[in-house]
Amino acid sequence: MRTLWLAALSLLFTLLARGEPAATVRFDFTNPGLYPSQWSLILHPDGRGHFHAEGGTKPADQGVMPAKMDRDVTLSPDFTNHIFQTVHSNRILHGKCESHLKVAFQGTKKISYSGPNGEGGCEFNYSTDKEIQDLGDSLVAVGSTLIEGERLELLYQHDPLGLDKAIQFVVEATDDGRLQQIGAIRNILERLEDDPRVLDRVRKRARLLLAKAGS
Repeated sequence: MRTLWLAALSLLFTLLARGEPAATVRFDFTNPGLYPSQWSLILHPDGRGHFHAEGGTKPADQGVMPAKMDRDVTLSPDFTNHIFQTVHSNRILHGKCESHLKVAFQGTKKISYSGPNGEGGCEFNYSTDKEIQDLGDSLVAVGSTLIEGERLELLYQHDPLGLDKAIQFVVEATDDGRLQQIGAIRNILERLEDDPRVLDRVRKRARLLLAKAGS
């Protein structure tokens, strides 16, 4: 995997030197039942990207949640390389993702690619192609991680006692795969771990999550 990552990075630098457009994957997610209800993640081959989220009506019982997000992100090399490899599948680039089966609504997922190899993409709620469905689930899990990270930031600033329940959810959701790429919220986890004013069990859980992220 590391060899493939280095090859992808080398290609990126070559393209930049030639003035050619670098490859970009964009993932858009919409689900009116969630808050925020829509978000997008733009990702480059080096793992750097940008996340934007907004929209929807916050449920009265949901507590502190970010209404809008706009931040740069960095994902791991292995994860990023897997995303780009999977998106290059002809099924995705030629719009062959949706199963058209009558299944429960899971959120509208749109994957787009643009770069020196052309452009393309597709949109789906559910795909019978396991590779595509897993890709969508993984990217939704990354978006959820970033939103939960922002929630921890808000609680840290405005409701420190609320951190206990919130970070317990992050630990559980990381263990079962609902959250992925926990290293993308490393900054808030490090601050929680280092702050003696925070509950001790919150600090311990932050330390556990950092260990999972490879800190």
